[in-house]
Amino acid sequence: MRTEAQPAGGTGVDTTVAVVGGGPVGTLVARELALLRIDVTVLEKLPEPDGISKASTLHARTAQTLDRRGLLEAVQPGRYVASRDAGRPVRFHFASIFELDLSRVVDEGPVIVGSPQAFAQEVFAADAVRLGARVQRDAELVGLDEYDDHVRLRLRSTSGAERTLTARWVIGADGARSAVRKLSGIRFLGDGPTVAALMGEVRLLDPAGAPAGWQRTPRGWTLLWVNPYGPSRVCTYDYRGPHPDRHTPPTLEELRDEVERISGRPVPMDDPAWISRFSDASLQAEHYRKGRILLAGDAAHVHFPAGGQGVNLGLQDAVNLGWKLAAEIRGWAPDGLLDTYHSERHPVAAAVLNNVRAQVALMDPDPRTDALRELFARLMRFDEVNAYLSTMITGTGVVYPVGAPAGDPLAGRMVPSLPVRTPDGLTTLAELLHQGRPLLLDLAGDAGLRAVAGPWADRVDIVTATPAGDGRRTEALLVRPDGYAVWSARGDSHDAGTLRAALTRWFGPETW
Repeated sequence: MRTEAQPAGGTGVDTTVAVVGGGPVGTLVARELALLRIDVTVLEKLPEPDGISKASTLHARTAQTLDRRGLLEAVQPGRYVASRDAGRPVRFHFASIFELDLSRVVDEGPVIVGSPQAFAQEVFAADAVRLGARVQRDAELVGLDEYDDHVRLRLRSTSGAERTLTARWVIGADGARSAVRKLSGIRFLGDGPTVAALMGEVRLLDPAGAPAGWQRTPRGWTLLWVNPYGPSRVCTYDYRGPHPDRHTPPTLEELRDEVERISGRPVPMDDPAWISRFSDASLQAEHYRKGRILLAGDAAHVHFPAGGQGVNLGLQDAVNLGWKLAAEIRGWAPDGLLDTYHSERHPVAAAVLNNVRAQVALMDPDPRTDALRELFARLMRFDEVNAYLSTMITGTGVVYPVGAPAGDPLAGRMVPSLPVRTPDGLTTLAELLHQGRPLLLDLAGDAGLRAVAGPWADRVDIVTATPAGDGRRTEALLVRPDGYAVWSARGDSHDAGTLRAALTRWFGPETW
C-alpha cells in the first residue's frame, strides 16, 4: 500500500535497498548492487537454506551474462555442461519433442550449464556478502508501507516476533506468491491453471524398472530422472484439471498414486526429500515498477516450467535491473532509465509465457494431439524453424530497443566476448565488464571518440584495444554493464554526435 508522505524528521534508513527473497534472483541482484557499492540487505523468510533445487538449467544467454560478471565458472558444480565446441548437436526439446539443436544459435560459451538453483544462490549470496551486502534470514515480509522517500517493511520471524526495517528501495524477488507484489497492489494478470503437476525427490525402490525419462500416455505425463544411488526426481502432469486445493501439502502417497495412474503400473518409492505442487498458470505483473518498489524473477512472471526458462528469465532480470537502480541511487541516471527495466524485460517475459502456453498445448496427452505433435516434429527439422525455436529457449534472440541510429548492426544486442589486446595485456570483452560499469571500447585508436567520452569517465570505462582474433568487426563500441551495445561505429558510419547522444541517453549528462 502507499501512504501519505511522512516528515523525514532526520530519521535515516536501515538500508538503501531491501531485496526480499534469498533465492538465485534475489541474491544475484544483491550481488550486482553490492558490486557497485550500493548498501543492500537481503531478507529471506527461511531460517536456513532448504537445499531444494526445482530448477537447474542455465541456458546460453544466462551463461553469457554470468560470464560478464566472472561468475560462470563459480556456478558450475562439476555437473553437466554442454558446449557447441564438442562437435556434436546439443539436443533439447520444445514441448518434449527432442528435435532442437541449440548449438546452432550459440556463438559463444556453453550452450547449457547444469547449475542447481540452491547451489547458484549460495554462490551469489557469498559473493554479495564479500562485496558488502547483508543477508538476514528468518525475516518474512508481512507489511509494507511506501512513503515519498522510503519504504517501511514489517518483518516476522518464525517465533512470531515482529520488527520493522526501512529502505529507500525494495526489490521483490520472493517468488510466485510474492508478498511484495501483493502488498504493493501490483496486479498479476494472465491465465489460471488447467494442469495439475507434482514434483519431488524420492528413493525409487526399483530404479531399473521405473519408467525413466519423459513418458506420455493418454492419462498424462511422467518425468523421472532416475538415480539408482540416491534421490530421483519425479514429476507428473495431469491434464484433467488444476489441483482442487493448490495449498494442500502433497504426500508421498499422492505422488506414487499419480505415477501409477499415468504410467499404468506400480512404481514403488519412499523416503521423500520434498514434494511440491505446481500448475501451468501463466501470469505476469502488470508493472515491474511501482514507485520505489520493483519486481524480478517469479515475483514478476510465472509459467509452467517448460524448457527450464524461468530461472533464466529471472537472472537476466537481475542483471538488467542492478546497474539501472544503482545509477538512480548514485544520481547520474538519465530520466526514464529505471523505467527501461520494465519496458525491456516485460516483453521478453511475455514472449516466454507465450511459447510456454504453446508447449503446454502441444503436450496435451489426448491422442487427438498425436498428429499435431508428429507434424510439429517434422517442422522442427527445418533449419529456420529449429533456429527460431532455439533462440527462444536459449534467450539468444533478445534484442533491446536502445534508440540507436538506424543501421547500427550491434545496437540492442549482446556484444560477443571477443579477445582483445589492451595496454594491460590480453583480455576479453566479458572480462572488461566484470566490474559492472559501462564500457567504451575503442578498437581503432580514435582519440576523437575517446575525447567525446571523457566527460563521462567517472561512470564509463574508456578502453583502447586491438582485436586479438580474426579481424576487427567494428571501430568502437559503447556497451552497457549488462553486455548489450547501445552504439557502435563501423568505418565512416560514426560521428561524435551519435556517440555523445548515446552516452547522454544511457549514462546521464556529462560531468565536465
